[in-house]
Amino acid sequence: MIVSIIEVLINKNFYKFFNLIFTPNKDFCITQVFMFDSKNKINPLFIRNSIGIVLSIIVSLFISIKQSNALLHEWVGVPKSEYGEQLWDRQSIKRNEDGSVRVLSKFIPKTKSEITKDILYTMDINCFEKSFRDVDVSIDEVNKNFNDLADWQDPKGDKLILGVIGQVCRVEN
Repeated sequence: MIVSIIEVLINKNFYKFFNLIFTPNKDFCITQVFMFDSKNKINPLFIRNSIGIVLSIIVSLFISIKQSNALLHEWVGVPKSEYGEQLWDRQSIKRNEDGSVRVLSKFIPKTKSEITKDILYTMDINCFEKSFRDVDVSIDEVNKNFNDLADWQDPKGDKLILGVIGQVCRVEN
């Protein structure tokens, strides 16, 4: 990919094209810009180079967009409850300085509507006390405003949260 871009940039006709555009020339002629040959036909080399540049730019943009969206997840489900389903991401597990574990989880309500979409929670889990705190709640992954001052909570028998705590702590220990 990079080699083809370099080849196009090194090509003399392409250099001549840019040179004509960016440097004033008293003998400027529109036929020089479009690389017409002596028979008033567009030079095929110019067309090939132009198409190559455009395609290279498009491919480069798609690669960068794909890499930015390539947040890999390995969702693991806990037993469902009457309210819906809870998943946690095995790839997102991180150990905090205080010994707790940070993990991304997703709640999928049993009944979905415009209001009740999948909700993403970034949770800190204290495996020793079986407690948790939600440090971020959002509907997308781009928003990462962690609230490290959130209070630790007891799951109070919530099967979904207890399932996440149990599975994450087994994996992490």
